[in-house]
Amino acid sequence: MINCVFVGLGGMLGAVARYLLGLIPVREMGGFPLITLGINILGALVIGLLAALAQKQAFDPGWMLFLKVGLCGGFTTFSTFALEAQGLLSGGRWGAAVLYVTLSVAGCIAAVALGRVLVR
Repeated sequence: MINCVFVGLGGMLGAVARYLLGLIPVREMGGFPLITLGINILGALVIGLLAALAQKQAFDPGWMLFLKVGLCGGFTTFSTFALEAQGLLSGGRWGAAVLYVTLSVAGCIAAVALGRVLVR
């Protein structure tokens, strides 16, 4: 049961952080979801750092649940990403949708790798 508390508290903090970052007044270019893209890449970087630290056993398992599953899970917005990508597609903005999906996936994979390299 304590693991659920760790995940829940981390998720709450991650979700609040995501919400607050979403309030930053960024001028989106033609409706391109820049904030969500940035949040996903930042979240991927953080989870990459945490995964690498966990391999070194730098954190207790409860903290890892709090940070990886809770905080990062509540912070990253893949479901929002999917909704926005689908909105671009349904709006006939195929080029923007392909660019958004490509940058999101490639950027997040690269950010996870970078996080692991930074810990080494």
